[in-house]
Amino acid sequence: MKTALEEIFAVTNRILIELVRMRRSLIFWTVFPALMLLLFGLIYAGGGRTRASFDSTTPGILIGAALFFSCLGGPVALIVTEREHRTLRRLLLSPLKPVSYFLGIVFAHLIIASGQGLVVYGISFVFGGRFHGSILLGLSIFVLSVFSYVGLGFAFGARFARRAEDVNGPVAAFGVPLLVLGGTFFPVSVLPPYLLKLAYLNPIFHMNQALKSVSAQGKGVEEISLHLLFLVVFTAVALLLGIHSYRLMLEKERMGGL
Repeated sequence: MKTALEEIFAVTNRILIELVRMRRSLIFWTVFPALMLLLFGLIYAGGGRTRASFDSTTPGILIGAALFFSCLGGPVALIVTEREHRTLRRLLLSPLKPVSYFLGIVFAHLIIASGQGLVVYGISFVFGGRFHGSILLGLSIFVLSVFSYVGLGFAFGARFARRAEDVNGPVAAFGVPLLVLGGTFFPVSVLPPYLLKLAYLNPIFHMNQALKSVSAQGKGVEEISLHLLFLVVFTAVALLLGIHSYRLMLEKERMGGL
């Protein structure tokens, strides 16, 4: 009988193999944030302050343009594929634990996100951008962001996505406003006061502000404590919601097969 770690590794490996076969998604997840970083980095540089521009632009592009689509949209698309290929019925007959399956997907997307992070910060480095704060703290924010995105994406996919057509609409309809309010593409200082208050309820806002503060400004834990606390709580809720949604989805599949 397989241990939990072996189950998680097996799921992670299977998901990565399937994503490699779906080259278009990987290409999009790489090219889109790279183009957004170049575009906004050069726009805010204004022909001069290139290093400062890429310092401040890179964290938001990583959180919003890279991780959002791969780690939130990816699990939604994956669940649709599992349903269309009737893989879920096979999972019901297997001894695979729901938590192992869920964590396998989380770690698969963490690996993909790490690749995106290397690409984004690699481009930033070429244009003079640097990571000024604690790398360990930055990695903690990065991991929390990935886990929360995957948990939320899994919950959306398990509860609402039945066909491939169901994936893009909700992600675009709810995601783009959250990215705008979260300060992904421009500083939140340009927001009017009433929208800024609304932004404080947006988890992407806290992801962006936490990583920007550490990466671009070199701030420490105490200075980003509120953003970090919000992110920790949100990540825990998103993961629990994702696991619970997966169990409900399997139960519906089981009832449908009776």
